[in-house]
Amino acid sequence: MLLDFDRLGPLRWFLVSIGVAVSLFLLLPVLFIVGLSFGDSQWLIFPPPGWTLQWYKVLFTDPAWLDSLLTSVGLALVVMALSVTLGLLSSLALARGKFRGRTALKAFFLTPMVLPVVVLAVALYGFFLRIGLNGTVIGFVIGHLIIALPFAIIAIGNSLESFDTSLEDAALICGAGPLETKLRVTLPAIRLGLFAAAIFSFLASWDEVVVSIFMASPTLQTLPVRIWSTLRQDLTPVIAAASSLLVGLTVVLMLLGLVLKRGKA
Repeated sequence: MLLDFDRLGPLRWFLVSIGVAVSLFLLLPVLFIVGLSFGDSQWLIFPPPGWTLQWYKVLFTDPAWLDSLLTSVGLALVVMALSVTLGLLSSLALARGKFRGRTALKAFFLTPMVLPVVVLAVALYGFFLRIGLNGTVIGFVIGHLIIALPFAIIAIGNSLESFDTSLEDAALICGAGPLETKLRVTLPAIRLGLFAAAIFSFLASWDEVVVSIFMASPTLQTLPVRIWSTLRQDLTPVIAAASSLLVGLTVVLMLLGLVLKRGKA
């Protein structure tokens, strides 16, 4: 039985207050970080005595920070492309396949979501150290792809399960080949699932820090790893600027996904 929110009376405002309090509890630390990134003090002081953009200037001009930023963006784009491609192929096999063990295979694909990240990171570190991939771009891509792929499989798989396969049958009857049917009927119909898979795959790589710490080398570090290593040495406001950039891009991509979803509706 569903409750009528408008008829709850005083309880309604109590629930609203709880919701606002929880939201502030979650958002205030992020807002503090954003505020610190614009402070003109060289120390992390809130509220800042003044306002400036110099820390963002340092972030985009310092070679070490800029290299880490470009590394994160490049890795996230590569992981996004691979994750969506492999996620689409895997989801098609899981949704349309009739082979034995399909449920177990799906559970295996989703294992990285429930496995503690540090366990996965240690295992990858030991394995990559043996085969010489630790501290390489390929090692980073594989590590991030393992984490991002389950998100793509879930997003694309849900779209395929809600897709009416009779449209594909109609296209085949009209003379379209299997590949043409997939390209002109299936993919356009599940484009929101593909876009969601792309967003979550990009963010899974963009925000990843635990696996990246184990994969990093002195010459190859992502932005989250640079933030972590700098925190251990110096509390500079550049850290706040880099953190704000991470959060800002995440929020923008999530809002973009929400807008496209509402547009489709």
